[in-house]
Amino acid sequence: METLEIEGKTIDEAIEKACREFNLPREKLNIEIISEGTTGFLGLGSKRAKIRVTIMSIDETLKASLEQPEKMIQESFDSGAGGTIKTKTEELDESVTMKAKRFLEGLLSMMNFTCSVTVKETPETVVLNIKGDGSGLLIGKRGQNLDAIQYIVNRAASKTAKVLKRIIVDAEEYRKKREEALIALAERLGEKVKKTKKAVTVGSMNARDRRIIHLTLQNDELLTTKSQGEGEYRKIVIMPAKKD
Repeated sequence: METLEIEGKTIDEAIEKACREFNLPREKLNIEIISEGTTGFLGLGSKRAKIRVTIMSIDETLKASLEQPEKMIQESFDSGAGGTIKTKTEELDESVTMKAKRFLEGLLSMMNFTCSVTVKETPETVVLNIKGDGSGLLIGKRGQNLDAIQYIVNRAASKTAKVLKRIIVDAEEYRKKREEALIALAERLGEKVKKTKKAVTVGSMNARDRRIIHLTLQNDELLTTKSQGEGEYRKIVIMPAKKD
């Protein structure tokens, strides 16, 4: 697998360069920080940030799925990622939700994971939860592997229906547990900021995680939050609210 070492003035700038180099969004890349940039004193002795980047992948099957042409992905979705393509009548009798479930099960089977998939629908989303052996490997660091699989499933499903609920792929309710952990973190850091009257910066997070922090603290009149930095993995700053 291709590995690149990329430099930038900051980590965020290096990540943006990596996204352009691989022509992939941040969540499809594995990024290892080699060194963080420093400004030095009066610009002297400054050092550039450096990262090591590879394409995020569980195995060659998942990588191949990401690279499939649109027609191949659509055929795989219609056939459950490995079965016989259904007739038009059979397709009409099966909801997009069940097609997505069947497609995910087929994809997992191709990747040699023995897992079951359960479905939970809300008015806005369809949650496909993976259970069974290997779920931990499927999650990946900060859910990166889940995000890649979710991308494939949504990409295939979007070709089937004009109006489609967002499909969320989860494993052992990881996303729910991650949200609960982030809410607890936001509340704990919020109390620290109110006590010390000093801003706190939370480490780099993807857009979904940043949104959870923002929403958790948005109704606290003593606090305000903002995103800082560039790129997909920006940072959250929690600050005392300015007095009128």
